[in-house]
Amino acid sequence: MLSIRWATVEDAAGVAAVHVNAWRVAYAGLIDQAVLDRQSVEARTQMWRNSITRSQLGEAPDGYGDVAHRLLVAELDGEILGWASFGGGRDDDRRELGELAGLYVDPTSWTHGVGHALIERAQQELAAAGWTEAYLWVLDGNARAIRFYERHGWRADGGEKFGEGGSVDGLHELRYVRPL
Repeated sequence: MLSIRWATVEDAAGVAAVHVNAWRVAYAGLIDQAVLDRQSVEARTQMWRNSITRSQLGEAPDGYGDVAHRLLVAELDGEILGWASFGGGRDDDRRELGELAGLYVDPTSWTHGVGHALIERAQQELAAAGWTEAYLWVLDGNARAIRFYERHGWRADGGEKFGEGGSVDGLHELRYVRPL
């Protein structure tokens, strides 16, 4: 049975594998292939170890300014199939909102309810933390993700950002919002 639980440091490698696998499939044709090929489970594991540790301490992960976020994982038979990261809004003009910072499911588990279970729980946790509205950013052209978010009540609000993507320059992202 699929379980949704808080991530532990021991989950870092599984979270990283999902992250890299999902990027390579979901962003093929949307992000330069050389960038996708350079994605490393080992490097992402280190990043996630740090992020999960800081999250457990109530601290902001690297690159999140002063905004703490939490991480949920979806697990089945000891295998991490997906994850969702969320907390307060990181964007200066969105500090009063919650943010779904990331939701990734391993491509082998797409259409099996993993993403649904993760987004439902993340939305519940955001509401329980007192947020009445949340936002997320989705890569322009990622039709699969856009359909997924829209099925879960998220709507584009016209917000866009360009060129912000950490290690990936030139991204064009669209902002989606929803009441909680």
